[in-house]
Amino acid sequence: MFTLPWWIYLVLAGIVFSAYMMIKTAKEDQEVDMEYIEKEGEIYIQRMEEERARRKEQMQN
Repeated sequence: MFTLPWWIYLVLAGIVFSAYMMIKTAKEDQEVDMEYIEKEGEIYIQRMEEERARRKEQMQN
């Protein structure tokens, strides 16, 4: 098992750690993106409801 030089194991450990951090960061970025999309969607729906209420009010007058 220890037939390779020690630095090769260090490089392999670095590769595994980098892959783990990449996956973790990508997941966090996706969560942030989803929160932003949800927030923007709520703002859009609120604007639609306000516009609907404004038009309904204009129709009654």
